[in-house]
Amino acid sequence: MQSGETSVYNKKLKLSSSSSSSSMPQPLPSDAQVPFSIDNIVEYPLPGYASPTCVTFSPDDNLISYLFSPDQSLNRKVFIFDLTTCKQQLFFTPPDGGLGEDNLSEQEKFRRERLRERGLGVTSYEWVKTSSKKTTIMVPLPAGIYFMDRSLQPQLKLSSDSSPIVDPHLSPDGTMLAYIKNHELHALDLLYNRSKRLTSGANGTTKMHAVAEYIAQEEMDRKNGYWWSPDSKCIAFTEVDSSEIPLYRIMHQGKSTVGLEAQEDHAYPFAGASNVKVRLGVVPVIGGPVTWMDLSCGGDGNTDEEYLARVNWMRGNILVTQILNRSHSKLKLLKFDIKTGQGKCILVEEHEMWVNLHDCFTPLDKGGGFLWASEKTGFRHLYLHDEDGFCIGPITQGEWMVEQIVGVNEASGFIYFTGTLDGPLECHLYRAKLFPQNPVEKPVKLTREKGKHVVVLDHKMQKFVDSYDSLDSPPRVLLCSLHDGSLIMSLYEQQPSTIPRVKKLQLEPPKIYQIQAKDGTVLYGALYKPDEEKFGPPPYNTMISMYGGPGVQLVSDSWANTVDMRAQYLRSKGILVWKMDNRGSSRRGLAFEAALKHNFGRFDAEDQVSGAEWLIKEGLANSGHIGLYGWSYGGYLSAITLSRFPDVFKCAVSGAPVTSWDGYDSFYTEKYMGTPEENESGYSFGSVMNHVSKLDGKLLLVHGLIDENVHFRHTARLVNALVGARKGYELLIFPDARHMPRPLKDRLYMEERIWDFIQRSL
Repeated sequence: MQSGETSVYNKKLKLSSSSSSSSMPQPLPSDAQVPFSIDNIVEYPLPGYASPTCVTFSPDDNLISYLFSPDQSLNRKVFIFDLTTCKQQLFFTPPDGGLGEDNLSEQEKFRRERLRERGLGVTSYEWVKTSSKKTTIMVPLPAGIYFMDRSLQPQLKLSSDSSPIVDPHLSPDGTMLAYIKNHELHALDLLYNRSKRLTSGANGTTKMHAVAEYIAQEEMDRKNGYWWSPDSKCIAFTEVDSSEIPLYRIMHQGKSTVGLEAQEDHAYPFAGASNVKVRLGVVPVIGGPVTWMDLSCGGDGNTDEEYLARVNWMRGNILVTQILNRSHSKLKLLKFDIKTGQGKCILVEEHEMWVNLHDCFTPLDKGGGFLWASEKTGFRHLYLHDEDGFCIGPITQGEWMVEQIVGVNEASGFIYFTGTLDGPLECHLYRAKLFPQNPVEKPVKLTREKGKHVVVLDHKMQKFVDSYDSLDSPPRVLLCSLHDGSLIMSLYEQQPSTIPRVKKLQLEPPKIYQIQAKDGTVLYGALYKPDEEKFGPPPYNTMISMYGGPGVQLVSDSWANTVDMRAQYLRSKGILVWKMDNRGSSRRGLAFEAALKHNFGRFDAEDQVSGAEWLIKEGLANSGHIGLYGWSYGGYLSAITLSRFPDVFKCAVSGAPVTSWDGYDSFYTEKYMGTPEENESGYSFGSVMNHVSKLDGKLLLVHGLIDENVHFRHTARLVNALVGARKGYELLIFPDARHMPRPLKDRLYMEERIWDFIQRSL
């Protein structure tokens, strides 16, 4: 059956291949040659990344929908690809142009900061799942909530004229729409077009309902503050109380006015200080009293249970939460009766190092059990648990990690997930048996091309859309069989030579190398080598691009590394660029991450020195002419590494750096560093200010004055220390920028100043 279906699809594709509408829009080649300029660094989207995003299947699996920009810009529209006719069409165009940087509410601006969202036009949509055969989507836009049926014109169902509509989501049965307005949760009955406010008491300053707090969005990867029940009859939501947190004020120094509009206050939880208080309630969608869940149930009297990390629903309207203690050593899975608010603890995940949050909790329809991912072996793997939390056994094992569960087929007894079985530089889709085997069988790989894969399964568990890229391949989108991973059809193809900017700028992928840290640990690095015909043989003046902090991996088999435009620009100017993931970075297991525990600025910096020494030993780098650059944690690492190792590094560009960890947020900092009180020596050593006396190289500090994530205060404190030590520095500030400059004029100016600094300093 599967092979027959595949042959039919291939036949249809062949018959319609001559039509321009037979597949998703394709990029056009260009033979023009232009010099590599600063403008090329700041142009978005990056070359090749105007490909389809937000890919999903319609409820009946007959259509594949996606966001795409026909003009290869950030302004996206909704397209659909009909699997019956093998033709694509434009499905939804924003009537008013859609989302732009100038029509965002303050709430939406902050959400985009948390999401690192740059897209414009349409940035999200949802299929309406109803019993009718209509193909309808919901699209949130600044003007309000639009609904679009395939045969009709867009309909504005809910206007945002009076106040912004935030985070709208459809109910599972498609009859209701939940959303946040004026910091309260509302529900709209789509049949009768009647809206009802479900919560009350929020004031928008110290108390909010159904909105994920700053810590949840920025650090926990929990973007939502409410969750529909499976039967669409009630909603679980958070109440966030920040009244115990002193407000941190940010002044808009670049504004012409000096009134209230030139300031903003944030309930920012500093390391070692108070956190927000979060309650979890359940309210009927028809309105009525709220039932509050007892989040302290299953406790041992310890008041360390601090964070509401995840919320999920199980079959039978059972609510499940994940509660993480403040020291990050213990996570509890609590199961609640939503009628009484009473619950019990069904699972405890406890690690001496720390507990990493994930989204692998997956309830099963049969038997009431669930799937869970644990790092108890040092690597995240999947386990089957019964409804009471008892672990039946492992599903996967080995020195690699599971990243996401993407589908479960209980009827066939298979689970589908992405992971690093084929190496930490790639990500693939695998299939394993749902029920534990003894011994545990090796998973079957279903994605065939090398690189990093993001997959979406259809509802019938027959096909999947594979969006993948690699160092050699820009993003491509394929439709494949879930049976064996075989290709059904290509939906979006592009070769490097067909992307104008890649061809014009002669972009080449970096080479991946393995080196060893001082303790023998294997580290991966990427090398951007200048053209020898143009610049002669090595060694070269060198810049090291770094991040180095937890939860991030820079070096991988990904097109993102090939279109690292600053690295490619420097390479085009004859500068060798190196980037390397030191111990403590992501996707290598707990032991690899553990080097950073209580030790920010120590082993991460020393590993970067090992990378520089390897470059010199190999004759690639010009000794005495090696610089550093990075942003956020990378900005911190570049500044402290330059200060600690003046004999190795000559200059550094430090963007939005955390300079002292007592000035960063509680969740992130305490997970890795503990509190300032319990790790006084670690905080002292990890402060850039305590190393500037050794500084000998040139330092450029770059920061936005209204950065609400890494406050400008960090750079100001470092400047005070530099002045006290009589050390030189250069300062580039952006009065209207947050954690990263967004306007084109700001980014152009920043790159010009960075390049000027590198030329003068290296």
